[in-house]
Amino acid sequence: MISSMTGFGKSVASDDKFVIEAEIRSLNSRFLDISIRLPRDFSDFEIPIREQIKKRIHRGKVSLNVYLNKEENGDKFSNIDTAKLNKIVEFLRNVKQIGNLSGEVSLAQVMEFVQDFSADQEIDVEKYSKILADTVDQAITNFNKMRLEEGEQLRIDLEKRCEGILNSVEEVQKLNRGSVVEYFEKIRERAKELYESLESNPDRLNLELALLAEKYDLTEECVRLKSHLKLFRESLSHSEEAGRKLNFISQEINREANTINSKTISTEIAHHGIYIKEELEKIREQIQNIE
Repeated sequence: MISSMTGFGKSVASDDKFVIEAEIRSLNSRFLDISIRLPRDFSDFEIPIREQIKKRIHRGKVSLNVYLNKEENGDKFSNIDTAKLNKIVEFLRNVKQIGNLSGEVSLAQVMEFVQDFSADQEIDVEKYSKILADTVDQAITNFNKMRLEEGEQLRIDLEKRCEGILNSVEEVQKLNRGSVVEYFEKIRERAKELYESLESNPDRLNLELALLAEKYDLTEECVRLKSHLKLFRESLSHSEEAGRKLNFISQEINREANTINSKTISTEIAHHGIYIKEELEKIREQIQNIE
């Protein structure tokens, strides 16, 4: 199954002390580009987490954010550095005195420095490293689930467009036989008018006209285009990391479509060629979303 390159996944794990939250998202990119933001306590785990991502995601601009918070049910302010708190209060009193400011030091003023006197609860990094890895892994699982769901919608759309192109190719093949014969007769009549001397050698004339008519035959182009479409549709269902392969196949389809448009002498075939090009352009836009 194909996967979209865009997606979002989230996972949360907690115990009685801490909450670990991981969010991963991605945008389109030709290659795998990983950006990771971790809490300071987990900064040493960036490399293993990066490898963890590489094993399950292969293409896209991927961003992982991990948040570490104290459990809300716990006592958030149980650890107060009394010495620092006293120094802050004394500092504020000195500021008021030097600035000749009236009033006592208020709680609101002290709370402006809460980060300085509230001692962070120590975290057992080794203990929580396993929880961190599991949380990231679950976020990736949710992320990939969303990408597969979007990929399935892309596959349905691409299948529909391939079917439309295939129908046009079938029509081109039918019209091609008649257009070549018609063109053969037209140039035969024109040649007879211009080169009456060749009428004495009809075999030579027929040979030259046949070569000209063959020049405008689209049989080979249609066969190759149908073969490319078959491979494209197979890749939608059976290829991992299909984005690059589908992009290459679409280039080959485009090459055959260009040849058909340049060789045809039939207005009706030209209309089908334009339709093929239009649908192919939409397909190539959609492919950019596929991993």
